[in-house]
Amino acid sequence: MTEIALIGKKLGMSREFYKTGQSVPVTVLKMETGRIIQVIDEEKRGYKAIQVGFGKIKSSKLTKAMKGYFSKKNTEPKKKLKEFRVNKTEDYKEGNELSLEIFKDIKFVDVKSKTIGKGFAGAMKRHNFAGLRASHGVSVSHRAHGSTGQNQDPGKVFKGKKMAGHMGDKIRTMQNIEIIKTDLDNNLIFLKGSIPGSKNTEVLVKKSVKNIKKLTMTEKIAEIERLKKIPDKKKK
Repeated sequence: MTEIALIGKKLGMSREFYKTGQSVPVTVLKMETGRIIQVIDEEKRGYKAIQVGFGKIKSSKLTKAMKGYFSKKNTEPKKKLKEFRVNKTEDYKEGNELSLEIFKDIKFVDVKSKTIGKGFAGAMKRHNFAGLRASHGVSVSHRAHGSTGQNQDPGKVFKGKKMAGHMGDKIRTMQNIEIIKTDLDNNLIFLKGSIPGSKNTEVLVKKSVKNIKKLTMTEKIAEIERLKKIPDKKKK
């Protein structure tokens, strides 16, 4: 079940203490239980996948087509539908629920969410420009971004030119974030460090794409404790 992702809500940040006294900053996510709405066969679509529904929604907010779809599938309406490619569709059945248990043996995950919107920002704040000189002939335009285009040829501003504009409020993915711990009773997952977005931001969590070989915090602490027990040669 490792190909499947879950949707959660960012509750905020906290810290986790280990027996050694080390504190680790964590982001707490409240995960939603997903329900398999449809199992897609390769014969029909040309690929194997499952459609998973997340969140609750009032039936009054659904279109007539979606009402018919959910009643046909004999399931309660879901706010979001996500499709995930899988290797074996035989492992999944319509109506089955997917919870935090799918991350049981996984150490690192990839997280996708929307960053905090910062409104209209200048070139220095948005792109980390140095700005113009503080003296020697520069007046008024200290925080300007400098030359915008060219005088004659080609005489236009190229697409993607770094200028002032809307900052933040974009979908971003962070890879290889360590799972510190999970609380299955309350559907909480504790991830190491910070995650894009403000409180109550919707977050997509899935198994890390890259093959990570780095040690987790628990493994690092166990290694430190092991080294402490080894007698020092100098003391002999």
